[in-house]
Amino acid sequence: MSDSDAGMVIVGGGLGGVRAIEELRNQGYQGSITLVAAESKLPYERPVLSKGYLLGNEPLESAFVHDQQWFDDHRVEVVLDDPAVSIDRDQHQVSTASGHTIGYHKLLLATGSAPRKLPLPGADADGVYTLRNVGDAEKIKAVIESGGPLVIIGGGWIGLEVAAAAREHGVEVTVLEAAEEPLLAVMGTEVAKVFAGLHREHGVNLITGAKVQELITADGRVTAVRSADAEHPAAAVIMGVGAAPRLDLATDAGLEVDHGVLTDASLRTTDPDVYAVGDIAAVDHPLIDGRVRVEHWAWANDGGPVAARAMLGQDATMDFLPFFFTDQYDLGMEYIGYLPPHSDARVELRGDVPGRAFAAYWIVQDKVVAGMHVNLWDTGIDPIKEIVLSGDPSRIA
Repeated sequence: MSDSDAGMVIVGGGLGGVRAIEELRNQGYQGSITLVAAESKLPYERPVLSKGYLLGNEPLESAFVHDQQWFDDHRVEVVLDDPAVSIDRDQHQVSTASGHTIGYHKLLLATGSAPRKLPLPGADADGVYTLRNVGDAEKIKAVIESGGPLVIIGGGWIGLEVAAAAREHGVEVTVLEAAEEPLLAVMGTEVAKVFAGLHREHGVNLITGAKVQELITADGRVTAVRSADAEHPAAAVIMGVGAAPRLDLATDAGLEVDHGVLTDASLRTTDPDVYAVGDIAAVDHPLIDGRVRVEHWAWANDGGPVAARAMLGQDATMDFLPFFFTDQYDLGMEYIGYLPPHSDARVELRGDVPGRAFAAYWIVQDKVVAGMHVNLWDTGIDPIKEIVLSGDPSRIA
């Protein structure tokens, strides 16, 4: 690969970067575009991995956004398996691990997040996985198809979606959650209990308040997980304990970082020629007080086009609310809005909670900041979105 002429450079092979590329071409940009990715695979959509693929409803190929021919047809130079390692903002250049330098006119950082692992004895053994990329999903699917048993450490979204997929295949599943309920920090007690009950009804051995001590191994492979009061046999262990934004590149380049790359509402960083999108972007949001950083598919999917238009000098902002969804067994959920971490929120529930057909609203200082529905498909998320946009609790029917 020869050094590229200065054009648009996207660092990161996730969805936000690809959506930005699409929008650049849709807006008529004719200059060079280079996509630099650490992974060896073309960009793909991660929700397929924990949802349709593990369930067996969607082939892995359905996760990929475009094939190589699309990138060729749209004159995008794709650099795979060669991560960016440094940015020279003065020279407007990105350097990769293989030693290449790529000049840029505008740069978009879309480096995503890395899964966290607990520093436990045995955590580096074979059979211990996180779920972040295609390779992870393939290994976990093989475990599910082999029959398990499976131990999942962490009762967050990824952990529960993997648990649901495994139970649909009849695999014995244990979920070890440190808090008193799964999803407690993001949902609150009332809604968290709904998800706890759902999984227990479907045969998951859900243990809350769990204190995991070590992973037991034999011949270098995990065989069980030991908690404070029990030992749980495991053909494989999934660590679903969250993810951390990949900020090293931005930090080393001298961009302003505070739990995320600080951007304005147009995803512009403290360098006017460098932008950030997706998991790493801490956005000065036009609709929400304070900065917003979320790690959801829609945030990257919708943010990519905003970044592209801003890079072209257009007036574009993140003037929409964060959104995410999950499907577990017969429960489908959509959530919109933003509940800041550690908020003292009141939760209002409407509908048939035991029957799992209800709406929930999170209220902070007499303002509705987020809402969701479970299985209310006749009305969906739109009426909830309107209430969240208004912020008015009196509109909750």
